[in-house]
Amino acid sequence: MNDILAGLAAALRLIVTLDAELVEISLRSLQVSLTALLIASTIAIPFGTLLAVQRFRFRRSVIAVLNALMGLPPVVVGLIVYLMLSRSGPFGVLGLLFTPTAMIIAQVIIISPLIASITHQAMRELWAEYHDLLISLHATKRQRIATLIWDGRRNLLTAALAGFGRAIGEVGAIMIVGGNIDHATRVLTTAIALETGKGDFALALGLGFVLIALALLINLGIHALSGTEREGRW
Repeated sequence: MNDILAGLAAALRLIVTLDAELVEISLRSLQVSLTALLIASTIAIPFGTLLAVQRFRFRRSVIAVLNALMGLPPVVVGLIVYLMLSRSGPFGVLGLLFTPTAMIIAQVIIISPLIASITHQAMRELWAEYHDLLISLHATKRQRIATLIWDGRRNLLTAALAGFGRAIGEVGAIMIVGGNIDHATRVLTTAIALETGKGDFALALGLGFVLIALALLINLGIHALSGTEREGRW
């Protein structure tokens, strides 16, 4: 109990004083996670919608693999990305290892299957309602996908928020590819792991509470901007 109270006090102190290191780490966490979310959503949402609309050979196998990839171990992703970006890897010449870009790449790989799978589930139900109408209107495949994405945007928001939650809370992969370098690749989750290893549980808890608060604020902010609750009342 004392550790929790000390953690709350540490979090309050860091926030009230606008600790420079905390601000830097928090902004980097948001930069990495939101960038990864944007890239992953751009890829996963159309792909998940396409799986709901298009029938093709091995479609069920693709869906099964996609669902299986939702549980892809982050440390395995981190290891693969590390090997690809290391000096002996095929992309080593780009010098991306131990940079925020490498962390973004790892997070995109981790959250894309999650967003695509949730999108597919939501769009499959919506497609069942819209199928006859869109077919009768002779809508093209692109028009069908665009219509489903627009009308199912609130469900897609849930998919995006799930991806963001997993991204901002990720530590294993980004520790491997980012290296937890101070003033370069250190984010909230890796800072928490570092402080825990050093035995500074109060500061680790403080950073943890800041991470939770940050995730809640982003989620509430997106819901408010999207007007989801207002639309749901009518």
